[in-house]
Amino acid sequence: MGAADIVPGVSGGTVAFITGIYFRLLEAINAVPGAVFKDLLRGNVRSFWQACDGTFLSTLLLGILVSIVTLASGISYMLAEYPILVWSFFFGLILASVWHVGRQARHYRAALLGPLILGIAVAWWITTLSAGQVNPSALTFFAAGAVAICAMILPGISGSFILVIIGMYAPVLSAIKSLDITVLLLFMAGCLVGLLSVARLITWAFHKYHDHVLALLTGFMIGALNKVWPWKETLSWRTNSSGEQVPLTEVSVSPWQFFDLTGADPQIATALAAAAAGVVLVLLIEWLGGRGPKSEQALGDSIG
Repeated sequence: MGAADIVPGVSGGTVAFITGIYFRLLEAINAVPGAVFKDLLRGNVRSFWQACDGTFLSTLLLGILVSIVTLASGISYMLAEYPILVWSFFFGLILASVWHVGRQARHYRAALLGPLILGIAVAWWITTLSAGQVNPSALTFFAAGAVAICAMILPGISGSFILVIIGMYAPVLSAIKSLDITVLLLFMAGCLVGLLSVARLITWAFHKYHDHVLALLTGFMIGALNKVWPWKETLSWRTNSSGEQVPLTEVSVSPWQFFDLTGADPQIATALAAAAAGVVLVLLIEWLGGRGPKSEQALGDSIG
């Protein structure tokens, strides 16, 4: 999830869903506020830990933090040096995730087309927005954390891409690389507030409208494919905080149009191989997740 959240266009929520931990994560997050007042403030640390699935949450959080800190530079380098291969891999990852999430619905019916189309339209629209530029402040970092985490936990909506749109991706990534503790604590505080809010809302929505929510999330993923399409034409550029020219507005083009526009090799064969690797990885993760004692479907049924 940490590696996915670094990449603009890929959602950590998608990774949580295909690895079979999404609903367990929602349950654990929702249990935290009640466990704090019921157990932790009364000194019942053991009961608090058990109530909020502490071992699971702490292990997951540690994995995310380690991944973000160790992979931030590596993924930035890969995106700069091998963009077509990296985006192709994530395209395959999300494409297979569409199939995985979509088939979790209990009953397929025409009424699900509405939320599916809405999800596609919203996610597609988000991917067409231009990157913004803001002057970071303490409040800005806090607000960015709250907004980004809401997107990160939703399959198909990339929290890091939301940061790109509001102009906070580079400042946050810079704070991670330099280990600016003050800034990171503000960002994490915003994440905590946003996470506790959105997790309860999603759980309620699943409880009341299970299949409709799944259709909406599936639509989000389909719409997000526009962002991770490997071949892009840059329409405008901007100068980032480091003085580098980075794309401001991009549109998806075919591999052949990409070649005509840039003269660069579209690497179609290797792109297809990278996309296939992403599909295979999702299928492998799904198979491994299904072997556990409590599958994602079972947890989904308990919530729905």
